[in-house]
Amino acid sequence: MCTGKCSRFIAVALYPLAVISIICNIVLFFPAGDIKYAKDGHITEEVKYMGGLVGGGLMVLLPALYIHLTGKQGCCGNRCGMFLSIAFAAVGVAGALYSFIVAVLGLQNGPLCKTILVWWAPFKDSDSSYLTDDSKWITCTEPKDIVQFNIGLFATLLVTSSLQLILCTVQMINGLFGCLCGACVEKGPL
Repeated sequence: MCTGKCSRFIAVALYPLAVISIICNIVLFFPAGDIKYAKDGHITEEVKYMGGLVGGGLMVLLPALYIHLTGKQGCCGNRCGMFLSIAFAAVGVAGALYSFIVAVLGLQNGPLCKTILVWWAPFKDSDSSYLTDDSKWITCTEPKDIVQFNIGLFATLLVTSSLQLILCTVQMINGLFGCLCGACVEKGPL
């Protein structure tokens, strides 16, 4: 496969992943579909880091646009363009890595929730993992089903950021080949 076609394939794959990351991060601001928790500041701390919006979203979407333009005509005839795609893909790697770390922290620390009368993160710094023991989830009384909500969305961010990380790394390698080897030119009949 030519480096330009590979770039186009990677960019097209990055678009939906970036959109999914942005949507997940926005939805995390509204537990139980209610804005009152965001207004009152009862949002899980890792949501405020905006790993999905900034890292897996914008920091991957902008490189995806450039990478797509690099492979626009099927084969990239510009070594400088492929060299720049390495730099843009590196930005995508940084964004995906940021989103991945925030998602891991979000899963590890658990949600901010109300337990009886107090808002706190009951699973943060606990010895046993709340992820494998769903009997602990009843500790959170408000917002409704917050544990499942956080696990689902942070796990989705974890998967999307992993895929973004892989794709952007592949583009860095692809860009290096395109930069060093030049354009792939199809040979016509003599």
